[in-house]
Amino acid sequence: MAELERKYEVEINEREGRQKLPQEVKDELKASGMMDEKGKLKLKGVSPKMLKKMKQEYVDCPVLKEEIQFIQCFVCPNFQSRVMGKVLCKGDPL
Repeated sequence: MAELERKYEVEINEREGRQKLPQEVKDELKASGMMDEKGKLKLKGVSPKMLKKMKQEYVDCPVLKEEIQFIQCFVCPNFQSRVMGKVLCKGDPL
C-alpha cells in the first residue's frame, strides 16, 4: 500500500475540559451539514465517544500557524488521516 503524500505530520495534544469552536468554524460546519442548527456535531463515521475525546484535543496547525481544535483540523481540506496520535496534513494554503 502506498503512503499518502503529505507535507506535515502534526502531533495531537490533549487538554482538560472542552474547548470552544470559533463562530466562523461553526458557521462553516453548519453550511456543510456537519452541525445542526442547535450546534450539535454530526460527523459521519465518528462515534459519540470518539467525538467527546476529539473535543478535548488540539493541534499546532502548520498552515494557519496557530493552535486549533482537532475538530477544526478534522474537517479541513488538508486533513488526510489520523495515525497513532498524529495528523497527516497536505500543507496546502487555505
